[in-house]
Amino acid sequence: MGHLDHAAFGWLTPVLSYAMACIGAALGLRCTVRALNTTGSARRNWLLTAASAIGTGIWTMHFVAMLGFTVTGTEIRYNVPLTILSLVVAVTVVGVGVFAVGHHRERGPALVLGGLTTGVGVASMHYLGMAALRLHGQVGYDPLLVALSVVIAVVAATAALWAALNIKSPGAVAVASLVMGGAVSSMHYTGMMAVSVRVTPSTAELAGATAMQFIFPLAVGLGSYLFLTSAFVALSPTADEREASTSAQRPLEHQTP
Repeated sequence: MGHLDHAAFGWLTPVLSYAMACIGAALGLRCTVRALNTTGSARRNWLLTAASAIGTGIWTMHFVAMLGFTVTGTEIRYNVPLTILSLVVAVTVVGVGVFAVGHHRERGPALVLGGLTTGVGVASMHYLGMAALRLHGQVGYDPLLVALSVVIAVVAATAALWAALNIKSPGAVAVASLVMGGAVSSMHYTGMMAVSVRVTPSTAELAGATAMQFIFPLAVGLGSYLFLTSAFVALSPTADEREASTSAQRPLEHQTP
């Protein structure tokens, strides 16, 4: 068996990946809160932004953490199409969950459906990303730890959607985001603890791209998207602020001869 190191750069990748998960969760929750206060195309657009934020945050968390993953005795490469597919899966399944709670009139069933769908989808993203690994050897999994990671993903997703429905204040959203980021990170490292690798020494060149060739630039790009979108959401007025601004302008309009 090859020795697995999940933090080859020390605390850098675990802390940075946790931060990405928290930022994605905070942005997604704020966008969902905005969506629930609007209707029509505005609600749809806020929900799409929420899905992309949470999905991107989860994916970035996973692959930033994977930058610190090494196996003694073999190089690691990544299958590019499968890695991109895992990103698409993450955003899509989160979108299903977010739209379920954003449009369903009965919140209880919507929360169960959305949490289950999103949680299983997040776990699917994780293991699809792991399937993109290319190394000299065979990857195996502990079924019990895999099952536990799926349960954690479902619970985390359900809790996040519940927070989106019930938590409104920015401070409460920040706390919920920290909890959700911890849950997503726990799911990731539980899944990684399930991994074992039987190394087969070889001098053959591995197919795929290295983490620094592909994963790192893509993670930086998606992280920049999260920061820029967060700034946009933070600076854009809420529905209450727009209404207050409109009300303040009405007396001035009446005074105009």
